Amino acid sequence: MRSSLRFIGLGMLICAGAVVAVQQTPAPQNPKEQAWSVLNNGLTNSNTDKRTRAVRELGLLIGNQEAKDAAVIALKDPKPEVRAAAAQALGEMDARSAKPQLLAAFNDDDPAVILAAAHSLVVLGDNRGYGVFYAVLTGEQKTGTSLTEEQKKLLHDPKKLASLGFQAGLGFVPFASMGLSAFKVLTKDDTSPVLAAAALTLAKDPDPKSGQALADAATQQKKWLVRAAAYEAIAKRGDPTLKGAAVSGLQDEQDEVQYAAAAAVIRLSDMEARPRTTRRSAPAKKSQ
Repeated sequence: MRSSLRFIGLGMLICAGAVVAVQQTPAPQNPKEQAWSVLNNGLTNSNTDKRTRAVRELGLLIGNQEAKDAAVIALKDPKPEVRAAAAQALGEMDARSAKPQLLAAFNDDDPAVILAAAHSLVVLGDNRGYGVFYAVLTGEQKTGTSLTEEQKKLLHDPKKLASLGFQAGLGFVPFASMGLSAFKVLTKDDTSPVLAAAALTLAKDPDPKSGQALADAATQQKKWLVRAAAYEAIAKRGDPTLKGAAVSGLQDEQDEVQYAAAAAVIRLSDMEARPRTTRRSAPAKKSQ
């Protein structure tokens, strides 16, 4: 009898323990909550590469306030790779409210962060971002930009620029028809990719100073990749006043530069041939 009672009591304890275990098991997360849990683990990971990758993925979350807040926080990360990824992500997610934070990133001590912030500002329609790329290409500061002399030196320091590398620092820059093959032949200490990126970005800068900077780079730069990029930018810019510089590129010693210059000459010639204004016919009078 006693053994039977002990058995029953043991069974009740087991059942009670099972109930407690069930009660302590957290409710299953829905897929979105689970996804944020995974992403947040990456955002707070002690491994810099994993943290950088997670921050980069925030750029896919357009219009998501939580993602925008996370990217802004990442702008203060101790590692420049993470800060650059955060600046890039803010542009990709169209976070226009983050313009002040991106402008503040111009004070960063790492050129990759400054370039990423400038590029995102351009993407967000803020022309102040072009000043950084102008400084990179020309070594000079635009009037009215917020760049300090120290930052200008930083962005035009060959060793600093070379340290960026194509994959690490300029993955956000569209190199268009120049293609990745042009960069595979470059050594790691070459500043050409950074300067070429700056030239291509200035294609859409409305400031006439940038147009002149592109003409100077196309005709005076020693590195052929930069000259080719400058001619591509001139073609995209669509300013017929730069046609003279493009024509001179037809005699360049490098074939790739000649091709880019030729495209620029053809496009600008076509634009010159178009009528400046299209007359509209007067509306027909209504019959009385």
